[in-house]
Parts: sequence; structure tokens; C-alpha cells
Amino acid sequence: MLIAYANSCTPPGPDRMADKFSQSIAGTTILKGVSRSFYLSLRLLPTSMRDAAGLAYLLARSSDTIADTPHWDINARLQCLEQFHRAIQGTIVFSTPNDLLEQCNDGEKILMTHVQEHLGWLEKLTDAERWLVHEVLDEIISGQRLDLLRFANAHDGCRMELANDAELIDYCQRVAGSVGEFWTKLGFLGEGERFSDEGMETMVRWGRHFGCALQLVNILRDRPEDMVHGRFYLPGTRDLCDEDAYLHAQDRWLARAKVWVHEGMAYARALHGRRLRCATALPALLALETIEAIEQATWPQMQQRIKVSRATVFRCLAEAMLW
Repeated sequence: MLIAYANSCTPPGPDRMADKFSQSIAGTTILKGVSRSFYLSLRLLPTSMRDAAGLAYLLARSSDTIADTPHWDINARLQCLEQFHRAIQGTIVFSTPNDLLEQCNDGEKILMTHVQEHLGWLEKLTDAERWLVHEVLDEIISGQRLDLLRFANAHDGCRMELANDAELIDYCQRVAGSVGEFWTKLGFLGEGERFSDEGMETMVRWGRHFGCALQLVNILRDRPEDMVHGRFYLPGTRDLCDEDAYLHAQDRWLARAKVWVHEGMAYARALHGRRLRCATALPALLALETIEAIEQATWPQMQQRIKVSRATVFRCLAEAMLW
């Protein structure tokens, strides 16, 4: 259905081709400021994917900044997130609240003060690209909103947990699995049969699971910090009372993450073009390194936050370049 929709759209004219967001000074500077790793991945993408991927990332990063500002009232965050979502849909003009800007770091401040500019760039995408960006942001923001509501009353003296496995998987799918699907549809839209040896259905499934894996790894890595704030993402862990139990509770989720990461590696192998395979394989390789580090860590080491070394990043990058 997506390809049929794309074929009905008017192709970009000369003005569009000369006016690329991914090549603009503003776009480059802001992307570097909020995520150097994603900026590098973006540069590896085919030109047909860069504008929509870059804009979707910045808009998702903006909504994430709104949702994750820690010392801002939950209701204020929910209201701001709703206003931001409506601005993406084009129904209102968004203005970043000063209360939010005061709590942002330097990169986030630059990002949030350029929101209206990014929304303007969104209108310069083709109809099909804009449709995909709206689709993924709808799902991401729904996950962020749900997360705020579920943990609205959580704090160090009030532990809250997800009710069951389905809630955790649903959350991962909304905020990250959706990105894998978006990446896939955008690739087929821009590159057609040049994107992959596999069909759309298989790649969408692998892409969703790959995105879920990366989110799950983040959740597992960040467990100690979340628990301090009363947030227990792993079902059945809220009432555990010793370090061994905390570590054992993550085992089956680490196993699930491994399975999904290996689907991500199958996804990368199915892509055409070494640069695109490299951009996709790198996060999979880094996720496996993080999983291994979590498996080997004691609880005190987990509390210091697991971090992949720079040397490991360079080694994974070199390995990804050989894909």
C-alpha cells in the first residue's frame, strides 16, 4: 500500500533537491549537538533517506526532551507533549515553554528553540515522506504519553511497575519498534528494490524487533537509575529485595533482547550497499557488547552504569564497515 501511495505522489522538483535539510548548516549543527552517533549514521544513509530520517529523529528527540525533563510537573509535560503533537499535525503553532528551556542542557536548548523551523522543514518533504514521519511520531508520542501516565506517581518512596510482559513489549514497540518500521518503509520508498534482497513484510518485522531490542537493552542498562526513581519496567520486580534477585530477573529479558538483536543483524545483511549495512549493523554490534557487559556485571557495577568503551565502539565500527 505504501509503494502505491508513493507512486501517486509528485516527485520532488528542482527547488526541493536544492533545499535539503540534511545538507543545511542548521540541520547539521543541531544533529551534531544532540547525537553525534546518529549524525554519523545519517551521513551513511542514501540521500533519498536522509531528509526524512534526520527530521524524524530531531522531532522525536524534541518530544523525548519534553517527556523526560525530570523536575517538571507531569501534567505540564503531558500538556506540552500534546501541544507538540498537535503542532506536528499542523493544527497549532508550538512555542517551547520557558520552564522547559530552563532545565535543558545546551544541546537540548538549541534543539527546542528551533522546533518551529523543523516543523517548517517537515512541510518541504514529499507527501509520502511526510506521511511516514507523521506515522512514526504518532506511535512514539503515544508511547511517551503512556509512560508518563503509568509512572506519574512513581518516586523513591512509591514503587510503580508495569503489570505484565505485554505492557513492556508494547512500550518498546511504540517508542522504538516503530522506528525500525519507519526506517524500513523509508528505505523502500526512496530506494525501491535497491534497498534490500528481502521483501517489505520480512524487513518490517525484523526492523520492529531490532528497534525493540535496542530499547530493551537501554531499559536493562538503566534499571538501577530507574529504580531509584520508583520506576520498575520489568514486570514482577517491584517487590524484590536483594541484589541476586535483581540480576536474575533480567535474564529472560536479556535472552529476548539477544534474539531480537540477531534479527537486526539479519536485517543489516539483507540491505544493499556497504554504507547502509554499516549504519545498521553498528548499533546491533554495540547492543551485543552491552548485553555481554550486563550479563557479566555485578549489581554494584550496574549501579555505576554500564558503558561501552570508546575502543569497543571503534572496533565495532571497523567490523560494521566490513559487512
